[in-house]
Amino acid sequence: MSDPDYPAPNDVHATPSLPERADDSAERQIIPFPRGVRPKVGLLAGWGRFPMLFAEAARRQGYAVYGMGILGMASPELPELCHRYRAAPLARLGRAIRFFKRHGVDHVVMAGKVEKRELFKPLRVLRLVPDLRTIHMWVRYCRENKTDDTILLAVIREFERDGISFSSALDFCPELLVKHGFLTRRRPSSGPWKDIRFGWEIAKEMGRLDIGQTVVINDTAVIAVEALEGTDECIRRAGQLCRRGGFTVVKVAKPQQDMRFDVPTIGVQTLQNMREAGGRVLALEAGMTILLDEPQVVDLADKLGITIVSLKADEIQQLRSAA
Repeated sequence: MSDPDYPAPNDVHATPSLPERADDSAERQIIPFPRGVRPKVGLLAGWGRFPMLFAEAARRQGYAVYGMGILGMASPELPELCHRYRAAPLARLGRAIRFFKRHGVDHVVMAGKVEKRELFKPLRVLRLVPDLRTIHMWVRYCRENKTDDTILLAVIREFERDGISFSSALDFCPELLVKHGFLTRRRPSSGPWKDIRFGWEIAKEMGRLDIGQTVVINDTAVIAVEALEGTDECIRRAGQLCRRGGFTVVKVAKPQQDMRFDVPTIGVQTLQNMREAGGRVLALEAGMTILLDEPQVVDLADKLGITIVSLKADEIQQLRSAA
């Protein structure tokens, strides 16, 4: 008897030609530096494991990591991975800038999720007590709107006033980007393929509008769209709205993704949320999505019967043409 979660043998349009597993042979990029010199790199760290994985990668390459963690968000384990470490509240850009300048750090990366909901709680000015640099950033660069790109680019511009530049954390750990192909043993059946094709274009449009990067689809209907709440809450909400489960989660990069920040990220927590909410398929954009702790994620997905597939944009076009 055929497995309903695998494409039928005669369904020639159900699946594009993809690698069976992600290719682990990709060469790791090493950032060069003068012999005998231990270069410095700053880390502006939010929530999650990404900042720690970056710090580990930078240390392996010989960098001294100077970490500035967002208080209440950065992991308490992060200081052990940094040459110097300091924590500051969310709205204290001046303290972060002074920390990096004091230690001669002129090159910084962002890593980790920033809980944007803090900005929309009651009495936010009294709760956050922003310093002068944060106020200047907010008034000077965020007058038009408060989208993720606007705010994060404003942070970069405020640091650049002091000669501190930003680059992508993925320059140090490109191996975290999900590779192309089927990551799990199970593959999408024809129904989820339709949902992936349908949801991909919607997710791209949401990214273009800087609203979110994740949509949840079931039977070619939009169940939930990610916005301020983030991917995890979007998946939980989908579970409440689609009680029968079996939905597909599509997560992509923005059409003009700035790899210095807000790169779509999934990890073990994503799979756990999908299991609790009833999700069955996770579709990602190959080479543009961070996959944290890949062996654990793939192993958990196989155990839970969740399918993970990593696609390229041109394959979505092929699926659309074959429909």
